[in-house]
Amino acid sequence: MIQAMILAGGKGVRMNQEIPKQFLNINDIPIIIYTLKAFQQHPEIDQILVVCIEGWQEILWAYARQFGITKLKWVITGGETGHESIRNGVYELGKHCKEDDIVLIHDAIRPNVSQEIISGCIAQCRLMGSAITVIPCVEAMLLRREGGDSSGQMIDRDSLARTQTPQAFPLKKLLWAHEEARKKGITNATATCTLMIELGEEVYFTAGSEKNVKLTTVEDIEIFKALLYLQNRRLEG
Repeated sequence: MIQAMILAGGKGVRMNQEIPKQFLNINDIPIIIYTLKAFQQHPEIDQILVVCIEGWQEILWAYARQFGITKLKWVITGGETGHESIRNGVYELGKHCKEDDIVLIHDAIRPNVSQEIISGCIAQCRLMGSAITVIPCVEAMLLRREGGDSSGQMIDRDSLARTQTPQAFPLKKLLWAHEEARKKGITNATATCTLMIELGEEVYFTAGSEKNVKLTTVEDIEIFKALLYLQNRRLEG
């Protein structure tokens, strides 16, 4: 089976909103529902787990019923960090799922993930044992000096990849990684791909998209609204 783990435990302090950003409404639909719909609609996704911010679990269940997210099976509480939240989700899946199940880990605040990206992630994980959604680095890249306000060194952009989600691994691999992290004292990995690399593992890429935007700032919300507008125009046309 193929499981989707949606990370919705963040507080969104950079958005300066009282409501967590994953629950903000865009066109009368919560952001997290756009994300859940993408996985609900994909034929290869069997079940969904959401790692949710404390106090919003019942609201999420209500939204899932309202918008027909029938694949949602589990809602659990996130941790103090992203690392803890992912670990909580992995351990919860370990209670219910088979170790050879594929798990796609995805940010709730990437609501514009396409069906093609999800399909590519699944296919690459089946083929290579992992799949990290990435896009090329097209800007000139400079290394900051200490202090952060100057540079005297460039980095070859062709050697860089900008990571997105989803990121896919077999459940057995994720359980192993978090147990190894506990043994080694790794407690604050930025993402699953960085945790795997810290543990000496190689990860494999799959194609993402600039449209797979992460809603971190108010400007990102405006970009998402524009993408929705264009998508709706295409559907109407």
